[in-house]
Amino acid sequence: MQLVELLNRIPVLETHGESNREVSELVFDSRKVSENSLYIALRGTVVDGHSFIASSIEKGATTIVCEELPGNLDENITYVKVKDASKTLGHLSSNYYGNPSEKLKLIGVTGTNGKTSVSTLLFDVFKNLGYDSALLSTVEIRIGEKVIPATHTTPDVITINKILAQAVEEGCEFAFMEVSSHGIAQNRIEGLTFKIAGFTNLTHDHLDYHKTFDEYLKIKKRFFDELNANAIAITNVDDKNGNVMLQNTKAAKRSYALKTMADFHGRTLEVDFNGMLLNFNGKEFWTTLTGKFNVYNLLLVFGIASELGFEQDEILQAISILKRVSGRFETFKSDGGIFFIVDYAHTPDALENVLDSINDIRTKNERLITVFGCGGDRDHSKRPEMGNIASKKSTLAIITSDNPRTEDPNQIIKEIEAGVEPQNFSKYTSIPDRREAIKMAIKFSEPKDIVLVAGKGHENYQEINGVKHHFDDKEVINELWKLLSK
Repeated sequence: MQLVELLNRIPVLETHGESNREVSELVFDSRKVSENSLYIALRGTVVDGHSFIASSIEKGATTIVCEELPGNLDENITYVKVKDASKTLGHLSSNYYGNPSEKLKLIGVTGTNGKTSVSTLLFDVFKNLGYDSALLSTVEIRIGEKVIPATHTTPDVITINKILAQAVEEGCEFAFMEVSSHGIAQNRIEGLTFKIAGFTNLTHDHLDYHKTFDEYLKIKKRFFDELNANAIAITNVDDKNGNVMLQNTKAAKRSYALKTMADFHGRTLEVDFNGMLLNFNGKEFWTTLTGKFNVYNLLLVFGIASELGFEQDEILQAISILKRVSGRFETFKSDGGIFFIVDYAHTPDALENVLDSINDIRTKNERLITVFGCGGDRDHSKRPEMGNIASKKSTLAIITSDNPRTEDPNQIIKEIEAGVEPQNFSKYTSIPDRREAIKMAIKFSEPKDIVLVAGKGHENYQEINGVKHHFDDKEVINELWKLLSK
């Protein structure tokens, strides 16, 4: 592609060298530069890409996009100076792949909890409605039936545009994307055109990265602030931050709620471990999903599909045949009558939602045993909070490891234990080995008891000192149950 086409609609401060140069690919990692690459120098938190301009030229880059021009300019190279290289990369990527987000109806879902579930449920609903779509989520990236492994919540912006371009080529009309706070902060969604932005909720998470809750809130809000006037913003107004998201958006404003008046209103009529009877906007339907958090997730799905022009009866029919998202309140009953639930809940709010959902359903004759931990090298302040929630709302809480990464698992556990209130001291124990913790939960449980294993959900690894060891909660439960029931 010609450089002049790539720079379409991009503000440029200075250009030095040939402007109609051919560009073979966009690269922001100097190690991946090849002949005729455009290398864009990004300022990272650890490394400044400007330091690698010379080595990129040696490897074959013929166009350099940067915020600061090198002291000596090579006459055979084209230099483009911009104000913000990170934001420019997004627009370059969109132009390079033919602005695919403008050719699709791109829906972005953000919030602390529920992003993956809502994005995946939307993908499945539209499949049930007869449409091939694209999905970009933590668990997987999909284009119709094709599955591409996911490595980050929000991939880099070049990868996003590449996936969206493939989706356009495959004839997809819709794309559903999980939008993380990291992705927004690092400009990984810059240059994308969103048709609808959905907000789930905002609770305590990622403060290791954003430092303060206010900063975390502002980053989420930025997603809505930057929507254009043709977009639609739909938020959960039961969440106190739902209306904050709408304050400065140019997009059309829509709302959903269970407790307050909203454009899309839901009520729970019946609930058990097999599913729920719900009422959305006066229409009753049954779903195999369960738990209050799933009522919110489905209500957002319902609202988004409605805003995309589908009949509400048609949407609810497609919702009623949905299966549960992998690792999200995934339930199975052992032949010994013990009820197991595996859930990704790894924040205080998510853990509380899951425990509340279980406690709303159970008759209190059954005991609730919760196995959980907190990730290493992440927000420390949520650890005691989760210790308090789990010990308060369970018959027995077993504190264990959950991706300790480079931290000492015992130290993480101590920080979780610090939140347990004195009246709940007899309701918890600690076992650093996650397998042994699950084993104890199974040994302790009796027929009709409920065992919740929280924190990992769909993940199939345990990360310890930079190494990912295979560990799947569902596999371990099944294996240990068979072993212990012999």
